[in-house]
Amino acid sequence: MKNEILKSVEEAIRAASALKEPHALHFIETAAEWISDSLRNKGKLLIAGNGGSLCDAMHFAEELTGQFRSFRPALPAIALVDPGHLTCVANDMGFESVFSRGVEALGQPGDLFVAMTTSGNSMNLIAAANAAKQKGLKTIAFLGKTGGKMKGLCDLEWIVSGFPFSDRIQEAHMAAIHIVIERVEHELFYTAPT
Repeated sequence: MKNEILKSVEEAIRAASALKEPHALHFIETAAEWISDSLRNKGKLLIAGNGGSLCDAMHFAEELTGQFRSFRPALPAIALVDPGHLTCVANDMGFESVFSRGVEALGQPGDLFVAMTTSGNSMNLIAAANAAKQKGLKTIAFLGKTGGKMKGLCDLEWIVSGFPFSDRIQEAHMAAIHIVIERVEHELFYTAPT
């Protein structure tokens, strides 16, 4: 049993080390810049995912609307998770429309749409990214495996590859989210304007 646990620990460390890759560092830096710029200009984040990635989207939003490391003004971020909306749209229009309708309702030019999917094949996220682009939003994708059908669709993407299951990909995504939020807070509240 200890060997199996150690193997899982090593896999988790390998997932975390993906954050050191040049593409990952560029993604984190650019995402933080885009989010900071959007928030500075009265924009907001709309974040979506399915299953565990939906939970990650909620966590991303609450760290911005609440607080992360220290008290500061609340920042506008919405995880597209309202059960009334999701079930209404899924029932009346199909599950593929649950996030695109949220983007259509809430998205404004200057906002950012963030998609979180470990497979990259979630049709509801693909539809939402397309809706975001139609409304003039910049799009960011946290992807896994090969990037799936979403690969190349968003303006900025990071693919955590080399893991067959979602758990390790989500662990890397969450670490990146925390670093992005840390940088956003630094940019908006702790850096003297030039």
